[in-house]
Amino acid sequence: MTGTPESGPRRSRRLLLVVAAGLLAVALIVDPIARHTLAGGRSIDLGVLQLRLTYNTGVAFSMGNQLPTPVLLTVTGLVTAAVVVYAWRAAPTSTWPTIVGLAAIVAGAAANVIDRTLDGRVTDYLHTGWFPTFNLADTFLTCGVALLLVSLFTEARTESTKETAR
Repeated sequence: MTGTPESGPRRSRRLLLVVAAGLLAVALIVDPIARHTLAGGRSIDLGVLQLRLTYNTGVAFSMGNQLPTPVLLTVTGLVTAAVVVYAWRAAPTSTWPTIVGLAAIVAGAAANVIDRTLDGRVTDYLHTGWFPTFNLADTFLTCGVALLLVSLFTEARTESTKETAR
């Protein structure tokens, strides 16, 4: 496969782990800083983005916010574990962009699960005014999915071009 890491499975999985761990660390460091800085209703206007503290007891767009915390933790934990397993197994045969996309998804999902484990809710602090408030982990998830889709589309297109050339 074109663009796959040259040193095989070890290097691919190491990239997955390093990127995921780095992004996870950043998200987990930023959350308490946001909670402290934005406490008491304080907000910071950055133009198109406003830093404003909110908490989400549900999942994406507050869906499931009426469910008990243990149920949400179990479901999100299992989904995150499944994504980790998939990423680990897919990394050796994946391109660099696919691995980085998977790592971002793993990091974002894990950060939200860890955040929810602490107090039953996810800390959100990035507010646009036209979209629900979100956090850095959500940004990693979204960018990871976008990168993964672009990578998969590019790979499929490359394979299609190769087939046509034969």
